[in-house]
Amino acid sequence: MNKDKICKIFEIFKKASPEPKTELDFKNDYTLLVAISLSAQATDVSVNKATAALFKLVDNPKKMLELGEDGLKKYIKTIGLYNGKAKNIIALSRILIEQHKGKVPKTFAELKALPGVGTKTANVFLNCFYQHPVIAVDTHVFRVSNRIGLVKAKTADECGEKLNKIIPAEYKIHAHHWLILHGRYTCKARKPECLKCPIEKLCEFKEKNFS
Repeated sequence: MNKDKICKIFEIFKKASPEPKTELDFKNDYTLLVAISLSAQATDVSVNKATAALFKLVDNPKKMLELGEDGLKKYIKTIGLYNGKAKNIIALSRILIEQHKGKVPKTFAELKALPGVGTKTANVFLNCFYQHPVIAVDTHVFRVSNRIGLVKAKTADECGEKLNKIIPAEYKIHAHHWLILHGRYTCKARKPECLKCPIEKLCEFKEKNFS
């Protein structure tokens, strides 16, 4: 896809939603990191339902350790893979206290070194909390980017690398949110809603759905 078409697509996204925000509920940097960690292979809606009560009680690593792994599980048991997520959240909370004075680190390398925090989670956190111009590739971003023709990539890492190269700097801060929202509400996995798609004429997907 050429640069002119890419710019037109993101201008349309920008006009529709100038300042897109994460749909995850959070109170501070720590609760945002926890929410993002919980959102892996789960919907933001399901995470918000679970954390509504949790974040009233816990908003820092110390309180999380006081709650404990079994206590945390009671709040997040409706979320997929909750056992592993609870274990990682308790472990990362302990590391934040022991190695970072209870504060969430601000660098990609330090974030990624935390239990359960991979490339996507670290990038989402840096983008959402500090507005770093990084592209976090989740299932929506990966699907939409390949489907509409922004990139052709076989892995999330490859997709992220290619998006970083082709997306102009002025759109990077909000690019992954725009792609997520487009994938969540319009360019859906099973049945894209091409009739209402604002970028349909720019999209290179050959099997469009107009039913």
